[in-house]
Amino acid sequence: MEDTPPTPRAHRLERASSSYLRAAAEQPIDWHPWGPEPFELAKRTGRPILLDVGASWCHWCHVMDEGTYADAEVARLLGQHFIAVKVDRDENPEVDRRYQRQVGALTGEGGWPLTAFLTPDGDVFLGGTYFPPTDGHGRPGFRRVLSEVARLWTEEPERIRENSQAIQGALERMRSARAHGSRTLETLLGAVIAQVHSSYDPVNGGFGMAPKFPHPTAVALLLWDAAANHRGSSDDRARETLLRMADGGMYDQVGGGFHRYSVDEGWHIPHFEKMGVDNAALLAAYVDGAQRFADPRLEEVVRGTVDWIRAVLGDPAGGFGSSQDADNAPGDDGGYFTWSRSELKAALDGDEFRFATRFFGVGTDGRMPHDPERSVLFRALSTAEAAEGTALARDPNAALERVLARLRAARGQRPAPAVDRALYADINGRFLGAFARAGRFLGDATIVADARRTADRFLRHAYAPERGVAHRLDADGGHGYGHLEDQVALAGGLLELAAALAEPTYLATAVELLGLVDREFRGEDGLLRDLAPRLYDGPALGALSEPSYPLEDSPHLSANSAAALAFLRVAGLTHQDEWRTKAVHLLGPVATRVGHSGLFAAGAALAAGLSRAEPVTVIVEGTGPEADRLLVAARRAWVPLGAVFAGHPPAPFSLPGDVFPAGTGTPVRALVCFGTACAPPITDPTALRALLARGAPPAAG
Repeated sequence: MEDTPPTPRAHRLERASSSYLRAAAEQPIDWHPWGPEPFELAKRTGRPILLDVGASWCHWCHVMDEGTYADAEVARLLGQHFIAVKVDRDENPEVDRRYQRQVGALTGEGGWPLTAFLTPDGDVFLGGTYFPPTDGHGRPGFRRVLSEVARLWTEEPERIRENSQAIQGALERMRSARAHGSRTLETLLGAVIAQVHSSYDPVNGGFGMAPKFPHPTAVALLLWDAAANHRGSSDDRARETLLRMADGGMYDQVGGGFHRYSVDEGWHIPHFEKMGVDNAALLAAYVDGAQRFADPRLEEVVRGTVDWIRAVLGDPAGGFGSSQDADNAPGDDGGYFTWSRSELKAALDGDEFRFATRFFGVGTDGRMPHDPERSVLFRALSTAEAAEGTALARDPNAALERVLARLRAARGQRPAPAVDRALYADINGRFLGAFARAGRFLGDATIVADARRTADRFLRHAYAPERGVAHRLDADGGHGYGHLEDQVALAGGLLELAAALAEPTYLATAVELLGLVDREFRGEDGLLRDLAPRLYDGPALGALSEPSYPLEDSPHLSANSAAALAFLRVAGLTHQDEWRTKAVHLLGPVATRVGHSGLFAAGAALAAGLSRAEPVTVIVEGTGPEADRLLVAARRAWVPLGAVFAGHPPAPFSLPGDVFPAGTGTPVRALVCFGTACAPPITDPTALRALLARGAPPAAG
């Protein structure tokens, strides 16, 4: 092993495509980006590898970068004894997925920053998450950790081998345990629904205890269960969860959009980063809820989330960035998003200030633990209760709008947290699907147009039929081919956009993408692996030689479940039943692997439930105000995997065989088919809503 540290070459990161890596270029660490060079250097010098995996949105990654990796002694130890590699988990999800699994097998914990020590072959032998530079907060200091790992590497190599072998053994045992036994889709459905209900928090809504994450796929599963099995408790719990999240501090009451999760059980204090993938999934969930319950508050959250996504993540050329940071400066923790009483008083007049402090529970459960003078705003009272005894009581809802406008203006004067504007196909696929659905539900063509610009940009610059869609799109085009999640997310988004616009090009491209998925990503038992061996163009280093199967929600929809749902969506839009067969064949082995995953199998259970449902098709014939009213009634109804068309759509859309285009002069009417069973024509929007809510054609006779 070399005794003298090399000259720091952090400038390797200066031109990195990742903003997270570029931000580390000034650190006194000899960082390498992911690639063959650091592994070759580790083998040549006989040193272990330190792998740091994080992201620009990650608060504790910033804390470790600003404290631990800025520490001179940490830099000296790393330079003398290790090869340091830094990875952006959004840019290289395949690296993160495998090393999270290896560290989790060793420590039982995961998350970001992920700190792993690897052999030169890329096998983990020690790991953890955040480490302060010196001992404190119940965690060992990184100086001490690095010194001890360096000593073990030199003096006790057998311990290193034992740890590495133990991790591989644990992973093999997990794989073997999942491979045994089988489970039907009905068994999966029953078990997961029971586990979702058992984890429900009857006091605060949502699932599990603190820290509390949103689980949009679990909400979607409850909505399906309520409709399919007439279970009122599922409806109640889905609605309560959506409302409690919307009223809590996890939803940004001033700016719209959702923070990542709540650190407490009551949704009061969030972890402040705002993730694109979470907001896309939650936007879709709130469209579901607003359709299902016709609740104005849920519709308000749909609008607020769309507004935040557009304003903060939107790219003028089309597409959406990946995240907004939690912090606006080193050492910050949510300062941009929180309020002191003096800041509120400066922004509002007397009655407005009294109204706001009551309505938003200022000084109560939203107080920041490290600074009780600052509060997260959440909805503690109704507007009428908050306005009682003030001049605002005559119109408290209008008062709330004025208060929010003034708070937005005041917050607009603060330095805003950074936005990662990287365009990733998986996140943008989810966004374009959610925007297509939200725009049709709200009757806002500009929202659908945003989805269309996103799709067109990716298809023009980052897509090829024989390779699929690239993971990242930048000024040079697409980069990083062969990722499953990109293909299924973009295909799913294109299917929603195709249904919203009756546009055959988007449907045909989605079918092309899913055909690629079916051919290139199959692995053991017919499951879909996260990387296609023929298409993946990244270096197969370390743990990347192992196949990985994204089966569990995290908590957003897993790629295998998303693929099954996309297959079902194609079947409904084209009436080609082979796609439904593909979905069922995929869900069989998925059910075997995730049967005991509870909440994290909600996506698979939802796909299993929808696989036995008939696709719903609504065609509104005619034009004019009466046709518009029928279209609005149909588009605002909750119909999973349903399609609503203004007129008969072109091929490759397909309709049941007994539905034919009407001749000229046909009156305005709606044709509704459940699978191949069609109801008599409907001319009344109320009757159309009732039929779609019932979910089946009227019985004959």
